[in-house]
Amino acid sequence: MTSFLDTIKFDADGLIPAIAQDAHTGRVLMVAWMNREALQLTADTQRGVYWSRSRQKLWHKGEESGHVQLVKEIQLDCDGDVIILQIEQLGGIACHTGRQSCFYRKLDAKQQWQIVEPILKDPHAIYEQPKHEH
Repeated sequence: MTSFLDTIKFDADGLIPAIAQDAHTGRVLMVAWMNREALQLTADTQRGVYWSRSRQKLWHKGEESGHVQLVKEIQLDCDGDVIILQIEQLGGIACHTGRQSCFYRKLDAKQQWQIVEPILKDPHAIYEQPKHEH
């Protein structure tokens, strides 16, 4: 039996870009990467699971922040090399900066990046690290 994963064109590193889009509004919230395992886990659990290139490990969205992504639909583009996840973003914050979307900067007429979206929650409050006893 052929797996749905066999249709996907992963890059040389075994990854595929994954766009997380708000299933209700259509707004793009973030772009991340998935390997085969992350995509299979996402399909199995209906929760956003990605591959963290910086940490070189699976990243269950919301594992630290609590901002879990409930997956409503998984879409594959015509070339088989990009995934779109139609999601419900719990907590309303997808970005590690505490904003709704990672796409919060807009290029203005002077070709300067302008921040056009407010911080909804201080990132330090989201990712507060427990104090270690010495």
